[in-house]
Amino acid sequence: MNIHEYQAKALLKGYGAPVAEGVAILKVEEAEAAAKSLPGPLYVVKSQIHAGGRGKGKFKELSPEAKGGVRLAKSIDEVVAHAKEMLGHTLVTAQTGEAGKQVNRLYIEDGADIARELYCSLLVDRSVGRVAFVVSTEGGMDIEAVAHDTPEKIQTIAIDPEAGVTAADVAAISKALQLEGAAAEDAKSLFPALYKAFNEKDMALLEVNPLIVMKDGHLRVLDAKMSFDGNALFRHDDVKLLRDETEEDAKEIEASKWDLAYVALDGNIGCMVNGAGLAMATMDIIKLYGKEPANFCDVGGGAGKEKVAAAFKIITADPKVEGILVNIFGGIMKCDVIAEGVIAAVKEVGLKVPLVVRLEGTNVELGKKILNESGLAITAADDLDDAAKKIVAAING
Repeated sequence: MNIHEYQAKALLKGYGAPVAEGVAILKVEEAEAAAKSLPGPLYVVKSQIHAGGRGKGKFKELSPEAKGGVRLAKSIDEVVAHAKEMLGHTLVTAQTGEAGKQVNRLYIEDGADIARELYCSLLVDRSVGRVAFVVSTEGGMDIEAVAHDTPEKIQTIAIDPEAGVTAADVAAISKALQLEGAAAEDAKSLFPALYKAFNEKDMALLEVNPLIVMKDGHLRVLDAKMSFDGNALFRHDDVKLLRDETEEDAKEIEASKWDLAYVALDGNIGCMVNGAGLAMATMDIIKLYGKEPANFCDVGGGAGKEKVAAAFKIITADPKVEGILVNIFGGIMKCDVIAEGVIAAVKEVGLKVPLVVRLEGTNVELGKKILNESGLAITAADDLDDAAKKIVAAING
């Protein structure tokens, strides 16, 4: 689960991290009062969407020369003018794709005198099995280019979970970021605070980009991005309250209600599979035969008829789907249950695209019999290769 920048900063502020004053707004009419509540005279108006690259983004409704989704303002009138141009409009960034995302909230923040822009993130480094700081002196909007062109400028410092962030760790991070004076002193409290927040809130990612050194020498969190481990959200009712469903795919929201592992993709073949590994193999073989998967959908090992039907309805609700491939290996899950779920869903929502089903495992013969006697236009497949060939051929006509 992701949250907005202003929410992430509020959370970090609770852990003692230095952040600027700011106000989140939903309406243009709130912009003037929000700006007046801040010290000024420099303000920053920030689009709040769940995507990076906002500063370089473009609004669909505005001219190509218009400023991006993060703008400086030197007066309250300029804040209001920016708010009018941004709220309710569609921002396209490198991470949103061409469809973009509508800006429904803004964060109006007090400006900062920036001396240096740094990069700092925390994530789980699976190569060492520890939470690690990933840092660079090259922070800001072009960190992706830094990672691609000059990866040696990015350093990783893994943290011993038993010791936590030690003085030696702080020194190593500070050295990597070339911190001195007041900034190095601030680092002694900031980096342990970031690590504590990451662990206590079960985050999957905490990214501060940029972390700035201000002209007075002190550190400040200028931007913050957070992603939380969905499997741990049951422990964090406060975090669940921060969820903004308008930023999420409607199909993924519906899937979460049924405890389905579903991720929408850009292809045209819908996939319903049990098991993450089998789902990945299914998507790979679809690509091998020249098509693209429309989704990742793992119904799990013990799904019942209702869950299978729900998954099928979610897949068919995607207008991009031109064909559906159901690939089930029945271990804990029985093939006859899958067959009954598919048939129930088809009868409820109809079948307007080709459907290929490959079943193998427990009760496979019964499952095939149920499908064959259903009277529905379902194509059976003998194995995964056969299934992929048949669904691609059906789409190609």
